[in-house]
Amino acid sequence: MDLAARSGVGVSVVARLESGRLGPMRVGTLRVVTAAFGLSFDPVLRGLGADQDRLLDEGHAALLGTCSTWLTRIAWLPAAEVSYSEYGERGSIDLLAWHEDSRSLLVIEVKTELASLDATLRKLDEKTRLARTIARRRGWDAKLVGRLLVRPEGRSQRRQVDRHAAVLDLAFPLRGRAVQAWCRDPSGPMSGLVFLRMSTSAAGHRPHRTRVRTTSPPNRSSIKA
Repeated sequence: MDLAARSGVGVSVVARLESGRLGPMRVGTLRVVTAAFGLSFDPVLRGLGADQDRLLDEGHAALLGTCSTWLTRIAWLPAAEVSYSEYGERGSIDLLAWHEDSRSLLVIEVKTELASLDATLRKLDEKTRLARTIARRRGWDAKLVGRLLVRPEGRSQRRQVDRHAAVLDLAFPLRGRAVQAWCRDPSGPMSGLVFLRMSTSAAGHRPHRTRVRTTSPPNRSSIKA
């Protein structure tokens, strides 16, 4: 099995790695690829703000790994850091997952912080709109496309979501058990948000049991549970 298939990244990503053209490649991508060899990638940066950036990269990689493990266990095939360039629109999908039985795609945005909610929503709309075209290059002919915003479990992360409830409840009406039910048996459109509890091993070691938060926040009648 080739490296792209083993690590779940695009062939173009592997080609850039093999030629030493790292450029703007995320640390999370490097961790996913090295994990295919049973190794871990742990860069150490120096300078003002370096520790904070490193922690954010580590958190993103860990959350991405936890989400990938969860989806794999329920019959999805996830691909990490799928880059695209379509009609002048460029970017990278954190996780693009394929469900063979239902011919469904799931476009996943992993966010440890919600620095710019407007930018996040605009970019996720773009990725979801282009998902079928991007997936066809992998031989995935999708009938259905869902989208999912993934956040780490924690009080501060939940408070961030609560502060933006007016927007997020409309953009991602499905939460908790409703998201899990759709992922296990995709049917109809889906736009959801879940909190995942990260294991310490998610960034490149043997995965432990992944815990998915299934309870909806209290007093939120607009959320389907």
